[in-house]
Amino acid sequence: MEIVISDGGRRAAGFDTKGGDCVTRAIAIATGKPYARIHREVSAVNAKMRKTPRRKPTVGQFTADRGIYTGSVLFKRYMRSLGFVWTATMSIGSGCRVHLRDGELPPGRLVVKVSRHYAAVIGGVLHDTHDSTRGGTRCVYGYWRLTKT
Repeated sequence: MEIVISDGGRRAAGFDTKGGDCVTRAIAIATGKPYARIHREVSAVNAKMRKTPRRKPTVGQFTADRGIYTGSVLFKRYMRSLGFVWTATMSIGSGCRVHLRDGELPPGRLVVKVSRHYAAVIGGVLHDTHDSTRGGTRCVYGYWRLTKT
């Protein structure tokens, strides 16, 4: 799979190079929208999520830099509002059927979910800060496909 190394505009938007922002970065790349805008929107979604004992509010905790619970109704609603549709590629007990490699993902603009990470795939090309394919063996759990721009 061809790989384009990209931070999605994070550095250009004035953010430091560190951060657990793979979801924000992948959405910015796949949509072509400015990183700062997506960061602001994902942070707003994160701040609205229910607070639990594991999610104790501390300074800066609910920004896009601290990750986001992508299984939440709020996150799914946000992705649909951007024009994405979810497709699961794996279920409990099914084993891995789709990998992060050539020919196994559909064409288009995708935000793919892999173990502990999200990345953008556009036209079969991976856009990420590093080679996250694991040599083509990394299992794709599912993907958000952009259906409207």
